[in-house]
Amino acid sequence: MDSSTKSFNPNKHLKEQFVSSLTGSSMLELFVLSAMFPMLILLRHVIGICRIDHVTIDTSSNKKDTSTVASISQRVYLFTMIVDFLSIVIPIILLCTVLADWTYMNGVLFLLVLLFLAASRSHGSSWDQKEVVHSLRAHVSSYRVSMMLITCICILAVDFKIFPRRYAKTETYGTSLMDIGVGAFVFANSFVSRQARGISTMGLKSALSSTSPLLVLGFARLVSTTGVDYQVHVGEYGVHWNFFFTLAGVSVLTSIINISPKYCALVGSLVLIGYQVCLMSGLNSYLLSAERGTDIISQNKEGIYSIFGYWGLHLIGVWLGNNFLFGKNANLRSNRWARKQIWILFIFFWCLTLILDRFVERPSRRMCNVTYVTLVLATNLEMLGVMMLSDYIPGGKLSLLEKAVYRNLLAFFIVANLLTGLVNLSINTLFVSPLTALLILIAYGFIICAAAAFADYKGIKLKFW
Repeated sequence: MDSSTKSFNPNKHLKEQFVSSLTGSSMLELFVLSAMFPMLILLRHVIGICRIDHVTIDTSSNKKDTSTVASISQRVYLFTMIVDFLSIVIPIILLCTVLADWTYMNGVLFLLVLLFLAASRSHGSSWDQKEVVHSLRAHVSSYRVSMMLITCICILAVDFKIFPRRYAKTETYGTSLMDIGVGAFVFANSFVSRQARGISTMGLKSALSSTSPLLVLGFARLVSTTGVDYQVHVGEYGVHWNFFFTLAGVSVLTSIINISPKYCALVGSLVLIGYQVCLMSGLNSYLLSAERGTDIISQNKEGIYSIFGYWGLHLIGVWLGNNFLFGKNANLRSNRWARKQIWILFIFFWCLTLILDRFVERPSRRMCNVTYVTLVLATNLEMLGVMMLSDYIPGGKLSLLEKAVYRNLLAFFIVANLLTGLVNLSINTLFVSPLTALLILIAYGFIICAAAAFADYKGIKLKFW
């Protein structure tokens, strides 16, 4: 009891209980949410208020981006970024909190607005009729930014009562908005990874060197959370494991096992099937058990074993990225072909998820089983497919906020994590009023977006590996 009074985080156990024993929401609600978030980006694309038309997203990760936006006046840049924040970030916060009870109504409303805009273009209204067709790489970049914004907002929002419990991570089985986060991160990275680009893999020593930033971040998180007695739900990854260690493990496996991109889908599917057979043969009972031994594997069993599921997801993402973006025939394929294929795939994976959910095993982020992987593929391909509809609506200019966040995706995520920890240690998130919680989330969103905007305006690009 005495140690508890001296703790940096005296409400640690209450906060852990607040995010425990949850079962998630329905797949239908997740389907609607996965469509609404990219719709927000599309709506900003067609808003004509203060757009900087020459701003584009650089999707090349091989060339050092030293360009700045010095040619843009500070006042115009600031005003444009504020408009982006008001039209993208604020609505995301509202949809995840005070508007969560009207999810289906909001989804229908968004769809009707986009249909109206598409009809306005096709029938020749006052909108600019100039054809605006973005490359698939720009669509992928926009999708990755929207995924990052949702993730960063949710990691803090989940600590407030204003955030619906059905959106928080599930305890064992189920589907929720936050369950998709880790899988979405793995998939989004695999889509544009070195392997997807056809760049040869490396040996173990080089692999460890390239993943050292992730390992450093993982150990830094472990030390900092232990040092300040920060709340950690042990059932999520284990006692010592965390998200960064999972990314590092997937990266090491990918680097030392040389698989051609054209065979990655087959190998990834075999890995997932084999892992699922192991789960159903008794491994899932072991992983879901609260009993732990003293060895490092038993202490972190969820994080270590789930790597196989995330690796299978990564391999499928590599195949998709190579097929759509970096393969020898990728440049010859039209946007229409790519859009059609993405939509077919997302419908296929949604149907497959429903079948696996009923006849094999319910989705489990904790174990990263095959149903969870297909769910992640379905939701992320859905987001990308919706984003590609921008070719059918007027305007279509990419927002300045997207470019700023994309320039420093991982740094943006790290800043969001640091701020989340600071807020949790500074105030008792469980007992603040809904209005106060909403204002804190808006201020938090503004700060992380302002940091991204500052780095972008100054031409700063932090490359971690």
